[in-house]
Parts: sequence; structure tokens; C-alpha cells
Amino acid sequence: MIPILYLVLPTLGIYIMLSIFFLRRPHLLHTAWAPTFPICLAAHRGGSGERLENTMEAIKNSMAQRADILELDCQLTRDGVVVVSHDKNLSRQSGLNKDVDSLDFKELPLYKEELEIYFSPGHFAHGSDRHMIRLEDVFQKFPRMPTIVEIKEKNEELIHKVANLARSFDRSEITIWASEKNSIMKKCKAANPEMPTAFTILRSIWILLLYYLGLLPFVSIPEKFFFCFLPTIINRTYFPFPCGWMNQLSAVVTKWIIMRKSLIQHLRDRGVQRMSQALVAHAFNPSTREGEAGGSL
Repeated sequence: MIPILYLVLPTLGIYIMLSIFFLRRPHLLHTAWAPTFPICLAAHRGGSGERLENTMEAIKNSMAQRADILELDCQLTRDGVVVVSHDKNLSRQSGLNKDVDSLDFKELPLYKEELEIYFSPGHFAHGSDRHMIRLEDVFQKFPRMPTIVEIKEKNEELIHKVANLARSFDRSEITIWASEKNSIMKKCKAANPEMPTAFTILRSIWILLLYYLGLLPFVSIPEKFFFCFLPTIINRTYFPFPCGWMNQLSAVVTKWIIMRKSLIQHLRDRGVQRMSQALVAHAFNPSTREGEAGGSL
């Protein structure tokens, strides 16, 4: 037993030292990707904290507040129009219990006069503009505005239409693929490999696991953006324990696991921009641009 320890302990010590060394100096193993644009302030659902989500009014307001990037979700209508909508079913947004793909674009209903802000239960956004918009309209009006396009379902027609829109407006390098699922992201990358990608949920968990095992410095990272929710903001949904204190404790522990300064810095040094969804969810305020230390990189 003792001779084995003589071999294992020095080997483990060397491994730990190498891991820490390359975690702090990733440029020795990897060529960092230079970010095309900085991100300090992002507009979640186009700016849902101050105006009705995913409307042109919300996006214009976000631009006026100097947002650096838009975050949009897309669905496909029955007549093949890529529409900016978080939900496939229109009940929450409009009160009409129909799916987006069951209607032509011209048949889409108006948004409700007020919508609850997802990250702020009990608080509602209002706006004079209640019209749903096409992704093409956003690209046309804001051709150089970086945009995250999240695909929620494995709809190949939708994916290819988004990919072609990014190409036709010559903005592939500033339009980011986002999806929660690996299978969808694989199809997105195949449809337009020039568009940078964000981590899926499984890939995010994998990166965290590699980090805590000390293996992250030795593994390639093809993604360019790491978007994550701050658990302390969303624990009402992701930690459904019957006891409130259990939810709060789980959120704090999860936040501690995710928000490691050395992890954030390592990703940053390798050209991966990280953005916390706590920053994008609230009403825009110029002071939030100082929130980079809180996880928006």
C-alpha cells in the first residue's frame, strides 16, 4: 500500500499543479478567439424588462439604453415566416390558445396590454406596441446589432430559414446560435457553421465538471458564448422544493458552483464570452453596465 502511495501522491500533485498552471495560462495550449464585439448589457427577449417582450418598441428602447446584444426566440408561422416569439403557444402572450405554426403571419394576434416579467414575478411590462415581428424586420432595421437567436424545437425549416437570413443580411458572424438541446444545436451548426454558438445545458454541465476535475485547460472549447441563469433569480422554477429555505439554499449553492472567478477568467482568456441572465432580465439601467464583475463577460 505504501509504495503505491509513493507513486500516486506525486502524480496527483503534479497533475494538480499542471492543471492550475494551464488554467491561469490557457494561451500556452490554446489560441484564443478574439471576440467580435464586447457584451456588457443584453436585451432579454428584446428588452422585456421595460416594454412588451419581443416587440419593435422593446428593441428600440434597448438600443436607446445602449444594449450591446439582443436575445430573441424564434418560431415559424404556417406560411413559413420566422417570427420573434418566446412561446410556441400564444396563450400567455395574447390569450389566444393556438400555436404560432397554426396561423399565417397576418393572422397572429396582438400581445396582451401587459405581460409579467419572467424574472420578476408580480411585475409587469407595458407598451404601446403590441405587434409580433419578423426576424427579418429586426435584421433589416438593425443590420449590425449582435443578436442571439434561440431555437427551442427541432424544426429544420425554421433552422434553415434563420441560417439563410443571417447569410442574406451578411451578419453570420454577429448572429449567435443558442439552444438548450445538443441535438438542435448540432443541426444549427450544420445549417450555418459561420454563426458562433452558445453552450447548451448539457455542454454547460460538462464544462463545469471538467473545471472541477481540473481537465478544462486540456480540452478544446468550440463554443464562443456561455449564457447562464443566476439561480438566485430563477429558483422559483428550477428548485421546486416545498420549503422556501431549501429553494434559497439550493440557489445559493448552485450560484457558488457556477460563478467561480477562475472559471470565468479562464473562459474569457480563451475567447469565450460569459453573460449572466440576471443582467439581461431586468429593466435596463445604465448602472447595470457595471455588472461585469457579476458574471457578464
